[in-house]
Amino acid sequence: MPLNIPTFDDVLTAAARLAGLAHRTPVLTSRTFNELTGAEVFFKCENFQRGGAFKFRGAMNALLALDISARARGVVAYSSGNHAQALAYAAAIKGVKATIIMPRDAPELKVRATRGYGAEVIFYDRYSENREEIGGRIAAERGAALIPPYDHPDVIAGQGTATLELIQEAGSLDALYVCLGGGGLLAGAALAAAECAPACRVVGVEPEAGNDGQQSLARGEVVTIEVPKSIADGAVVTHLGAHNFPVIRDKVAAITTVSDDALIEMMHFFAERMKIVVEPTGCLAAAAVRSESQSLRGQRIGVIVSGGNVDLTRFASLIMAAADKTPREQAMARAPRPFAKARSGCCWYRAALSWSPAHGNARAS
Repeated sequence: MPLNIPTFDDVLTAAARLAGLAHRTPVLTSRTFNELTGAEVFFKCENFQRGGAFKFRGAMNALLALDISARARGVVAYSSGNHAQALAYAAAIKGVKATIIMPRDAPELKVRATRGYGAEVIFYDRYSENREEIGGRIAAERGAALIPPYDHPDVIAGQGTATLELIQEAGSLDALYVCLGGGGLLAGAALAAAECAPACRVVGVEPEAGNDGQQSLARGEVVTIEVPKSIADGAVVTHLGAHNFPVIRDKVAAITTVSDDALIEMMHFFAERMKIVVEPTGCLAAAAVRSESQSLRGQRIGVIVSGGNVDLTRFASLIMAAADKTPREQAMARAPRPFAKARSGCCWYRAALSWSPAHGNARAS
């Protein structure tokens, strides 16, 4: 059976479905980050999305694409955390029963949130059991719809709406950096960028410990690896999806990797300089821009900040490891901050503006 590969039209359909349900998250800028990189960088902050991550977009779009009878039979998913929370939340909003298969070592915060949205959680061992097999079996036994975290055309299309919004607000980009786990977000981003900013170079970013996407792009076929170990738990996967790989192969310019140490440093930067909490996986794209800044000087760069679901105790312990900064960074950290800027129509206003759904989009320097 041929694959149903999503298109840009599917992204537009998803945007219409999600209107009024998914937050139009803010696009932030940082004067300090721009000075560090020599580029003009626009952060699409999906850590402010419902459920705390971009995953709500794909989960809700896939749920809404089901007919009424299918929704009545419930939904099943497997996820290390963010898709679990997102589908549980979407299902709760629409009154649909959700069953989520999660690894036993999933962050406790994400397990609690998934259960808090009313979903049934079933655990498995990610190092010895196959979650796809478990999910497929449970879905078949219950007659429920299986909505995987990334290998699904409606999930991919929903994730693409984040990039659609970013380009609508920031304008054309020279490059777009996107975190890469299973590939749903990257494939959706590539679909939107190819249509809305054809000259934009799309780059996927993986943790160093798990570069299956990088290998797959180089070989032109999906490569499967052993379960990697990284603090970027949302990107700890063994292979790309069958539905997203053709899009990634055809529309993504490159896939790069960053170390866990770089992710910790980026978490520290986001917290100290931009006053936002970002989980390790959500730091992948920004960390790559920082490390590749010499080749990006003078360019307009988009970054998808994928989520902010991290236990605060763990968050504090991780960023403490980034306390040793370079002299230049120490000096910049002590530098006085300019006023924040928020756009209203064609005028700029001085405002110390903290974003919320009521404010709409804001840019903080």
